[in-house]
Amino acid sequence: MTDARPLLWSIEETAGFDSAWATLDPEARTLRADGRSSGLRPHPYWLTYEFESDADYVTRRMSVEARSADGSTSLDLRREGGRWTVNRQARPDLDAALDLDLGACPLTNTMPILRHGLHEGPGDVTLVMAFIEVPNLAVRPSTQRYTHVRRLPDGSSIVRYRSGSFESDLTIDPDGFVVDYPQLGRRVDSATARPRAPGAIIGRRED
Repeated sequence: MTDARPLLWSIEETAGFDSAWATLDPEARTLRADGRSSGLRPHPYWLTYEFESDADYVTRRMSVEARSADGSTSLDLRREGGRWTVNRQARPDLDAALDLDLGACPLTNTMPILRHGLHEGPGDVTLVMAFIEVPNLAVRPSTQRYTHVRRLPDGSSIVRYRSGSFESDLTIDPDGFVVDYPQLGRRVDSATARPRAPGAIIGRRED
């Protein structure tokens, strides 16, 4: 049964936000998402993206369009038959990767966590990612390590992320999505957002 939901993160690293409408199918083990993000660091930008996985949460494609003061750029990243292409150009340096990682996008941590069940129990995996730099959309291989640390009483879990000298203990909800990513950002939901008066209309100003 598919489960579609909106997700919103406040991204401290970029002084911005990342949002996605994600559709998760646990039976088929697939994930699809349409997202938008914006930030003020390293300089102001906004981007839109579409992601789709094959079975077992293995990347099929990601398309991204970004805009900044330097202009607009786009990316068409695909994995077909175990081979990657970037804007239709072969990228054999990425062939060891099953996943992509879009910079400042907590959604893209979900696929390896779900595939290896790291939100449910013990596990420690080192993976190669096709890492997408933001906002220039350059793609490079990145070695990353994910380790299940512990389950929490509310059903969420702590998964340690490491890449190079960087390390962060991510809080992951029972469905595999990031709730808190120290040094990057945190998810915003109805429990943490500032409440509005009943019946208020966003964008209406009464003098």
